[in-house]
Amino acid sequence: MTTTKERFKEAETLKDQGKIEEARDVLESILADSPNHVLSHLTLARIFTQLGVHDKACSHAEQACQLEPNEPFNYTILSVTYQKAWAGTQEQRFIQLAEDAMARSRMLGG
Repeated sequence: MTTTKERFKEAETLKDQGKIEEARDVLESILADSPNHVLSHLTLARIFTQLGVHDKACSHAEQACQLEPNEPFNYTILSVTYQKAWAGTQEQRFIQLAEDAMARSRMLGG
């Protein structure tokens, strides 16, 4: 039986090889077993951004912040995810969300 760490490493390797959908599937299976695995949420935020599925990207970045609310890096990733969601959709709400997330990152020392 493989560990979460091993499965995450597999997903990272797949992602690096350009096998985005396969990496997504591995990460989603990790979260099915370990829903609080922050690195999987952050990586899925990036993958769904690449796939243009901005609602899911934002949801995963938000989940990482909920799981680790005092981690400035997560809020930086959330801000970038919102910025890319705005670029992909032109929905103005993402601009303020991105600014709020970056402010939170700075407040936490990021």
